[in-house]
Amino acid sequence: MKLYSYFRSSAAFRARIALNLKGLPYEYLPVHLVRDGGEQHAPAYRSVAPEGLVPVLVDGDVTVHQSLAIIEYLDETHPQPPLLPADATGRAAVRAIALDIACDIHPLCNTRVLKYLGTHCGLDKEGSEDWIRHWISTGFAALETRLAHDPSRGAFCHGDAPTLADIMLVPQVFNARRFGVDMGRFPTLAAIDARCAELAAFADAAPAKQPDAE
Repeated sequence: MKLYSYFRSSAAFRARIALNLKGLPYEYLPVHLVRDGGEQHAPAYRSVAPEGLVPVLVDGDVTVHQSLAIIEYLDETHPQPPLLPADATGRAAVRAIALDIACDIHPLCNTRVLKYLGTHCGLDKEGSEDWIRHWISTGFAALETRLAHDPSRGAFCHGDAPTLADIMLVPQVFNARRFGVDMGRFPTLAAIDARCAELAAFADAAPAKQPDAE
């Protein structure tokens, strides 16, 4: 397998965690999203990913983009250990948490949105970072309330084994800390993140451990 990745991309971070949890070796292909205007805009990469985004997984003749699709592809092609609960209710709950992050938090804080805010809306660096903190904090406040009172929460977001929900949460917590969000306001989320950090699959996927880390 090959994974087009950028060390600081939270979406690529998710894919790396999933590959590690499955114990699947892969070739890391870095795509720098900032240098020289962004390598994702180069024609060679656009031939792989017309969207100009990471991650992209190449598995033989199969190419999969979008982190959620990659994770579910890996779960279906390599079922052990499972990343979704066995029951429909549990799967719905885990997918809902994943979508809270993938749809309602992350898209407002990614690189191309921040670039647009600066280029077309006149936001300076401080204003852009305030934007990020606001939307992460808004999403985390709701997620904290939900998980703090969820009887299905165990050591992780759902039960006592990591699932898709944890794969989504950890990179978003990394982003939160990077931009100065006070995680003390979200003790349940911080505790789950700390438990995940104890697992090699999560620790080895961290941005600082990637070959293109700066």
